[in-house]
Amino acid sequence: MTKNDASPCCTECAVKLEKVIQPAEINPGKTGRRLDRDILKNLLPLALMLTVFILGLVFTGFLRSRALGIPEYAVFLGIYLFAGWKVLLSAFRNILRGKVFDENFLMALATIGAIAIHALPEAAGVMLFYSIGQFFEDLALGRSRKSIQALMNIRPDFANLKTGDTYEKTDPENVVPGDIILVKPGERVPLDGIVTTGESGLDTSALTGESRPGRAVPGEEVLAGTIILSGSLTLRVTKVFGESAVARILALVEKAIAAKAPTEKFITTFARYYTPAVVFLSVMLAVLPPFVFHAGPFSLWLYRALVLLVISCPCALVMSIPLAYFAGIGRASKRGILIKGSNHIDALTRAGAVVFDKTGTLTKGVFEVVDVIPRNGYSREDLLFYAAHAEAHSSHPIALSIKSAYQGAIREALISNNEEIAGYGVRARVKDLAVLLGNDRFFPPGTIPPDAAVLEGTVAHLALDGLYAGCLLVRDREKLESARAVKELKQLGIRRIVMLSGDSEEAVRQTADRLGIEEFHAGLLPEQKVGKMSEIQKQTEGSVIFVGDGINDAPVLAAADVGIAMGQFGSDAAVETADLVLMTDDPGRIPEAVILAKKTRSVVLQTIGFVLAVKAAFITFGAFGIAGLWEAVFADVGVAVLAVLNALRVLRPDKNSG
Repeated sequence: MTKNDASPCCTECAVKLEKVIQPAEINPGKTGRRLDRDILKNLLPLALMLTVFILGLVFTGFLRSRALGIPEYAVFLGIYLFAGWKVLLSAFRNILRGKVFDENFLMALATIGAIAIHALPEAAGVMLFYSIGQFFEDLALGRSRKSIQALMNIRPDFANLKTGDTYEKTDPENVVPGDIILVKPGERVPLDGIVTTGESGLDTSALTGESRPGRAVPGEEVLAGTIILSGSLTLRVTKVFGESAVARILALVEKAIAAKAPTEKFITTFARYYTPAVVFLSVMLAVLPPFVFHAGPFSLWLYRALVLLVISCPCALVMSIPLAYFAGIGRASKRGILIKGSNHIDALTRAGAVVFDKTGTLTKGVFEVVDVIPRNGYSREDLLFYAAHAEAHSSHPIALSIKSAYQGAIREALISNNEEIAGYGVRARVKDLAVLLGNDRFFPPGTIPPDAAVLEGTVAHLALDGLYAGCLLVRDREKLESARAVKELKQLGIRRIVMLSGDSEEAVRQTADRLGIEEFHAGLLPEQKVGKMSEIQKQTEGSVIFVGDGINDAPVLAAADVGIAMGQFGSDAAVETADLVLMTDDPGRIPEAVILAKKTRSVVLQTIGFVLAVKAAFITFGAFGIAGLWEAVFADVGVAVLAVLNALRVLRPDKNSG
């Protein structure tokens, strides 16, 4: 949210909220302490003024009867100016800027009118209780800010960089890939890196939301933001700070609030028209009954009109609705679910279908070669040699499994004209032989023998100079959480669960059967996945979620109503394109995200209903003289405080979540 997005009515409220939902621009610890000091500094004067006000009410008759009522004016106008000088000043400044219909203008107009009709205690009381209400709002917002700031504390302050034989503290942004850094017990890893020496337990909860400790040993990658629990580690840095896991999280959280949910946009538009309408009604209420219908004195109807002015500002909605969404984003982040905007929360609640990629999403994406079947005089070693060299430059999971099965050194000098064709396979020249390696669609008709074409599972066929040389059978395993995720999504009422894959029909069928997925589509190229997604969207009532992790999933993630990427091992393209990022690569977090979105949406709707109902009731009461300025203060400030507190319920963890 930006200042320009705020309604004319509640610019001040929007500015205050803006300070809460943009924690990354400042030092969280210093700002939190400063906010605490400011709150305590304001408490004592408010308490003193409240005491004086109560005494003034008790002795109003005495004050009014002395010296032409000057003591009454002195006491109540003193309280009025002390409690309301900021409101009056802001109203004057905003009028000069052309922003008339804001909360400050309404409060100033109503209270000055009250003074004009000699309702001095009411005028002072409105300003004083408005200030007290603002104090309690600040307390509630401060709690939210501290919760949100906790997300930003994962940013490392320094890195112990090796320079010669010593280590020096430096800014993580000054470290480059290849540098060696030291991380001591209790410190947060500043950059992604590979462990070179040392062993330690790891606390990855800041990244994944998981409290279970991990373990780091030489040769393993450790992500920035992880806390070292025991034993020092030396790491060889693999990414600059801007590309590290922690920087990615920070960037996503900072950008999250930029995309507004439709509900937020509605509230902004509603406030823009609602407040001037109420001001117009207040003028009509003050003028028409006494002068047109002769229904009583002007002072009576002016007082009722002033009550409407105090009640009218939708400050409660302007503050609480964006805060509820951002609290939802903050709560999700603590669970390793990064939501890039509040609009995606609304889309999650309307989910009618979830579409999964298979490899790396529902399965581990860690393939292993389980069989090598040579043909036409070639040996098992020949197949592994040519296949591994053809896949030398590929990072595809199947390519990695083939290179792992080969176990030999890749000789770059033997490779030329290497080309990877997404969804098909690779072609290259190895030892001056033309190598084709891929699925059955990659080969001219008649190249693959009929008995090899019907093999079950994932099959990588190999041809050398056009002659079929054999195939490699590759197997992937489902993630333990995948079946549970599918079951829980169905329990949430999402009946259509679909799996898309470029793998063979039989391999996809076996995976679908084991996970309880009834609908699947196999043998799809990246562009065909986009087309299939479009078909599913047309057939589905509600939004369609797509979950993927690879580079080839980026187009489908963009086409989906909600794209969810696996962030721990997913490609940069998928993470950048997605609307949600799962830092654990755990499909079980998807139903959790849907549950949290529904809770957030429920709180938002409850808040809207409560605020509008109270406002409508008190506007009616004020128009008929049942409610006075005292009740108007509750309807404005009191409801705003209650709405903010209700929004903060989203931050409270559920009993069954971490």
